[in-house]
Amino acid sequence: MSSIHEQKQKVEAELHKLETMGGSLTNKAKGVRDSTFARFPVVFVFLSTFGLVATLYGFEKVIDDIDFFAENPYMVLVAGVLTLAITGTLYKKLH
Repeated sequence: MSSIHEQKQKVEAELHKLETMGGSLTNKAKGVRDSTFARFPVVFVFLSTFGLVATLYGFEKVIDDIDFFAENPYMVLVAGVLTLAITGTLYKKLH
């Protein structure tokens, strides 16, 4: 019976070591990430802006390829407002 108890203690000690190592690794990665952003804030702003604009432009091109939306631009507005309303309601219910 004591060997089971000893094994349990060994496993718990190893788990504790792994958790400690993971925490220190996370802190190191966070420090590198934060220092990189602090050194190059303009680059990150431009990359973030490009990502947002490229996504919106991509959505625009996809919507243009859908004949129904290309012929009825007001339906794009209605679909967008409905999507915002539904996601907002869902957010309130889940929060």
